[in-house]
Amino acid sequence: MNTSHANCVLVHCSMEIMLLSFLSAILQSEWGLTTGQTATITSCVFAGSLTGTLILGPLGDRIGRRPVFLACGIIISVFGVATAFASNYVELVATRFLVGFGVGGLTVPFDILAEFLPTRIRGRYLLLIEYFWTAGSMAVPVVAYFTVGSGLSWNLFVLICAIPCIASFVMGALLVPESPRWLLSRGRTEEALQILRDAAAVNRMDPMAVFPNGTELEDEEEETGKFSDLMSPKWKRITLLLWGAWVGFAFCYYGTIIAVTRVFEAPDEEDKDGYDDLANDDENQDVVQFDYSAIFISSSAELVGTALVVFLVDRAGRIASQVSSYLVGGICLFLLCFFSESGNRPFLISVSFGARVCEMMGSCVTWVTTAEVLTTEIRTTGHSAANAIARTGGFFSPYLVGGSLPLRTVGIIMLCIHCLTALCASRLPETRGKRLGHAMSMNIDDASYHHETEMSSPEATRPSVTLTDNIPEGSRLT
Repeated sequence: MNTSHANCVLVHCSMEIMLLSFLSAILQSEWGLTTGQTATITSCVFAGSLTGTLILGPLGDRIGRRPVFLACGIIISVFGVATAFASNYVELVATRFLVGFGVGGLTVPFDILAEFLPTRIRGRYLLLIEYFWTAGSMAVPVVAYFTVGSGLSWNLFVLICAIPCIASFVMGALLVPESPRWLLSRGRTEEALQILRDAAAVNRMDPMAVFPNGTELEDEEEETGKFSDLMSPKWKRITLLLWGAWVGFAFCYYGTIIAVTRVFEAPDEEDKDGYDDLANDDENQDVVQFDYSAIFISSSAELVGTALVVFLVDRAGRIASQVSSYLVGGICLFLLCFFSESGNRPFLISVSFGARVCEMMGSCVTWVTTAEVLTTEIRTTGHSAANAIARTGGFFSPYLVGGSLPLRTVGIIMLCIHCLTALCASRLPETRGKRLGHAMSMNIDDASYHHETEMSSPEATRPSVTLTDNIPEGSRLT
């Protein structure tokens, strides 16, 4: 159940972000917006997300994971739909800001899933759900093609993109329980044990055989995570490195999406030469057009990126995967920008495909590393703080990439940012094969997974089992 909800969350968040690259260009033409106003349509979402993460992250540590991600679902659903009915620029910016506020809570369902997963499969499962982010990315150009690309309104385009969020909220309200680890950190042992027994029952196992009477769960730390804790001696170095990696990957990932859309945008008849799938009739000369097939192909690159990182993350490790992805992604994006006016469509599609593959790989592993390196009492606060800091990268990327700078200049700047991101990632601790939150203090090999979150008992006659590792790898996750 947690997996299904996390999947839907990624689909709708991906669609809400991806639609901006189309919506901003469409409204610039339709409403006669300036370059700065156009960039603000995208940036306001990241400003809202920054605000949301600063508020929702600590709430996730204080009042629980479940109520926070349900609140996020309501916020994104309501204001995602409201965007479709915005009649002017101010209303549009306001609704997108509030959508971003809800998107700021994306770390909460991700963290609750991480807290359910055993070490041996955690990295793989946290990456497999990224296919659903890719599904959302790929769905947006398809929806755009059949709505705005077919002469229908952008309002319908935005409305359709809001549907997955509504589905996600309903699924979350009906199916997703609270995190057992969070309950343990608050001393609510019986509730945590009942959720684990329910999980065993969903997986067609005997709950009382897996977690028999007398089982006691090892308590998680009962501290309350605060943003000030991130600057304590224990966490300061890790926090600054994570922030550097997150700002960089957000700038690079969203900048790449905007750059690809900008390269394959044909705002007038002259620019449309060579793009056979675009409309060529005279009445559309003043309407912004896109090479939808090229954008769709580049979006599908995230499928390849996710498949590659799933294969590599437990073989090459988290750090090597991030560093190589950011460096190669920077090179591909540089080539895309540098040769954007070459007219060589197959080459441009190829390097845009490579850039999207690498951006997906790097960002996926950065998410996983963050959830793994932080301990339970500070995980959601720390993850949300990193996500909040990342929004500054997302906020400024439209002004650089979607602004008036020549694409060659953009390519050089983006290559430098990729290199700095790779440097920050290279200094993070490796978390492969280590207990959740123990990367800095423990050095255990892959075979020691069965020790994770051990159950303990003061009486020798009481059973000792593990929190999640006793559920078979092929079982469904609740």
